[in-house]
This record gives sequence, C-alpha cells and structure tokens, in this order.
Amino acid sequence: MHFRRRHLGCIALLVLAACADVPFRLADGSTAVLSPGKYVAINYWAEWCVPCRQEIPELNALHHEQEATGLLILGVNYDGISGESLVALIEEMGIEFPVLVSDPFQRFGYDLPDVLPTTVIIGPDHKVHEILVGPQTQESLLHAAPESARIRTRA
Repeated sequence: MHFRRRHLGCIALLVLAACADVPFRLADGSTAVLSPGKYVAINYWAEWCVPCRQEIPELNALHHEQEATGLLILGVNYDGISGESLVALIEEMGIEFPVLVSDPFQRFGYDLPDVLPTTVIIGPDHKVHEILVGPQTQESLLHAAPESARIRTRA
C-alpha cells in the first residue's frame, strides 16, 4: 500500500508539470503556449471599465514589442463573455493582444480580481510574480517583469 501511494504522488507531480505546457485557447481560435524563461502579463478587462479602456493602447504597444521586450500580454474578459460576442467586443474595443477564452486563475493559483483593471504578472517559473491593480503603462509593466525590461534595454 505504501508503495502505491508513493507512485500516485509521483504521477500527480508529473501531471502538474505537464499542465505547464498545455496551450491556452485564444478568442481568435488559435492557441498560446508559455515560453520557458519569459514573463506573462494577464490583464483583466471589461467593456464597462473606463480605466481598462484607457490602458488598452499601452497593452497593444507592449504586445507589438513582444519580440523586443520578451513580455507576453494576454487578456481576460472579466465578465466571462465568450464566442462571437467576445470576438466582436475585442474588435470594438481595439484590443490587439491575445485574449484568453477561459480564465487561468486556478491554473496559476491566484484569486479572481476584485478591482479592474488588474494585471497578474506570471514569472518565468510559471508562478505569480506580482499582482498590479489599476491601469498600467508600458513602463510599469516592464518594471514588474525585470528580465523583460532588461531584454528591452539591450535592444
């Protein structure tokens, strides 16, 4: 019996490790996989959130500079809108960065945000590095992901 428990524990660890490589489904029908050694910013937004709308250009700019900064920007619609309605809303709001189909909060082990906008910084180890509440700028996001900022200054 003790032998079985030990092996079940090993199997559970292997399953958890494999989950890190499971791709995220995106609203546009594609997928995203977290790259080892890179930071990810998961931004929570909603249509009715004025500060969310104000920070979208900053997030779009960072998304377009991803190769230079090494920071992956992913969005999550706070209201849980999905399907064609989500795609239409993304277009209407001018969001150019990838938006996740489902909320990854359980996957990374953090609580759902109470305030919008909220941006969760996931470190290269795929663990929560920092949680930023309120609208962010390119500078504040790069400051929260230090290796990403270093990549950018070398470019």
